[in-house]
Amino acid sequence: MTLSPYISLSFNGQCEAAFKFYERCLGGKIGFMLKWRDSPMAAEAPPQWGEKILHGRITVGDTDLIGADALPGQYEQPKGFSVLLNTDDPVDAERIFRALAEDGTVQMPIQKTFWAARFGAVVDQFGVPWEINCEESHY
Repeated sequence: MTLSPYISLSFNGQCEAAFKFYERCLGGKIGFMLKWRDSPMAAEAPPQWGEKILHGRITVGDTDLIGADALPGQYEQPKGFSVLLNTDDPVDAERIFRALAEDGTVQMPIQKTFWAARFGAVVDQFGVPWEINCEESHY
């Protein structure tokens, strides 16, 4: 049995740009992008929203991240969660953190903590909160 909480990131018209950014800085692979204009729901979106993403999926490692562009006036800034990215390599943790912090807001600089070789928190340029964690090796 596998438990996979379904979390869909909501964007304010920037889903495609965000996924391309994540593909570049996280080594992800965009697997699916459905634009509003190409869906049976096209009439529910304003005409200028046709190029925006109704449903997108990017795979990072073994995990899928889902996202979409909320309709105008329906976007809400993410709150109450962070996307946690674990890595075994402190150098990789630092690289990923710096990439996500580009034009974003650092909540906690990446640093050594009592539980991790590196840990940091950042809200990226698309408003998505991230925590980067590289645990200490105890072996």
